[in-house]
Amino acid sequence: MKTWGKVAIGIIVILMVLSLFTNVLFLALDTSESQEEPGADMAALWSVQGGFRWIYPGSTTDASGNTLHNIYLFEDHNPMAHAKEMIEHTYNIHPTLCVTINNEASNRIFGDNLINNIREENWGEGNDRGDAVGMSLSSSPPNPIGIIISLFTGDLRIFPI
Repeated sequence: MKTWGKVAIGIIVILMVLSLFTNVLFLALDTSESQEEPGADMAALWSVQGGFRWIYPGSTTDASGNTLHNIYLFEDHNPMAHAKEMIEHTYNIHPTLCVTINNEASNRIFGDNLINNIREENWGEGNDRGDAVGMSLSSSPPNPIGIIISLFTGDLRIFPI
């Protein structure tokens, strides 16, 4: 158990160091819709200068009006290039690192109830989606071992864009 903790801390430190020099795009992918073509249901931008900024994918578009939610539906199968283009077009921010997390990783890292908690905060309590995500994450401390397992299974991916 101590080894897993050290590995988790090492990965978190590496990510923090990388994120000091870049804009990071986080994408929450809903794989219950499709494994091959998930929907990007929530996103966030993070930078040292701006902190976290929650983004609703339905309001993030490219010049043609395509939304961030549908980046896996393009015929060229290059969703991250489309995500980067949409962030640049909508927010004039140039992300260079992307972190994707799917349902399985979310369950491992934050517990099985995170998505239901977000929906309750959003729909039930009337908060906007970004606030609902923030409130739900603050009440669900991350499991570092879940992060490591999700990196190995590919349910949590980190890559340059």
